[in-house]
Amino acid sequence: MAAKRLRDDPDKESEPSENKQMRRLPSFSTVIKEAMMAKSLQNFFFGLEPLLRRVVKEEVERGVIHSMRSFQRSTTPMQIEAAAASSSLKLTFNKQLSLPIFTGSKIEDMESKPLQIVVLDVHSGEVPLSPSLSSPLKVQVVVLDGDFPSGDQEDWSGAEFQNNIVKQRTGKRPLLTGDVNVTLRDGTASISDLSFTDNSSWIRSRHFRIGARVVPGSHNAPRIKEAITEPFMVKDHRGELYRKHYPPALGDEVWRLERIGKDGAFHKKLSADNINTVQDFLKLLAVDPHRLRGILGVGMSDRMWEGTVAHAKTCEVGDKRYVHRAPQCSLVFNAVCEVVEIITDNTTLTLQRLSKPQRAYVNLLAREAHQNWDSLEEVDALFNQRTVAANVETQQGGTQPFHWYAVDEENAIGYQLEDYEIPDPALHPSFE
Repeated sequence: MAAKRLRDDPDKESEPSENKQMRRLPSFSTVIKEAMMAKSLQNFFFGLEPLLRRVVKEEVERGVIHSMRSFQRSTTPMQIEAAAASSSLKLTFNKQLSLPIFTGSKIEDMESKPLQIVVLDVHSGEVPLSPSLSSPLKVQVVVLDGDFPSGDQEDWSGAEFQNNIVKQRTGKRPLLTGDVNVTLRDGTASISDLSFTDNSSWIRSRHFRIGARVVPGSHNAPRIKEAITEPFMVKDHRGELYRKHYPPALGDEVWRLERIGKDGAFHKKLSADNINTVQDFLKLLAVDPHRLRGILGVGMSDRMWEGTVAHAKTCEVGDKRYVHRAPQCSLVFNAVCEVVEIITDNTTLTLQRLSKPQRAYVNLLAREAHQNWDSLEEVDALFNQRTVAANVETQQGGTQPFHWYAVDEENAIGYQLEDYEIPDPALHPSFE
């Protein structure tokens, strides 16, 4: 009863903290469940540990292998470049290309000869006497982008060279045909047959280069640096119909010269004066350049005129000689009506040895020869001057005999003769 009264005594304060503590205590079953769960997790972790160790090990090993392979890939080019840097040999094209280049046309050097590839020593610039060159070298000729190498770069790696090789467009024939694989013997090789099948307008730079490299894997010695040409455009063969010739030939039509377009205004003006070939152009240029300049007219600027004349003068005139016999001397011309020799009294002179009045008279004779070109006597370039009779005659009426300042080169003796008077135009109508 006392205990009951104690519990029922209103004056007695309850102890809520103890009551709450009693309510928080887990039951026995909960304790058992938690213990079993903890044991299960512990067992699970114990069972999972070997699996986790194996997975981590495999991943670590895989990462290490991948890192090693990446390192090998990154160091192999370095090793190659290091070996290349130690090489002092390079391929080079012996001469520059003959331009312009058209599709289907044979590629030649600037002397119209087959391209030649040689191996040179980088330092001496000469063909080296290297044991590695004693055996033949296989060389591949390829097309490169005209923008390679970039800027002022003078050196490149083999990988950079490879990455800038230009292949043909889809559905097209190989871009370069002919001798694309040649063999270097004793450090040199010729490429006698090489041509493009496509123009260069479809790539960004619009220019190609030709490159040559030792076929990869065929040379065990240090890398030989590749050869490249200057960049150039490849034009469609249809443009060859209007192609200028470098150098022009005597028999080429006159529009093959710079600044003179086929069927253009200058071409028509020249044709109207019977100037149809490069030889016709050069002959009139030699005897009367002012007349030739007047034919072309003010439409041709001085700069254009200089360019056309410079191009025309690159023409090979050959060894043919032509003789024009005058009353007091004989003039010997080349194929473009330039005075080569002046023969009188079995003495050979040149324009440089004549006085001013004498040169004026020779110029008049040269114009006469130009007007009668088809009637001139053709002789061999190495003819004996004695075979060309001077046929010196004394002028009859109105003029004095024609005299020269003659020099006997064999005996080194000079003879001073009196000057002559320019012939009276009335007696020589062709000089008017």
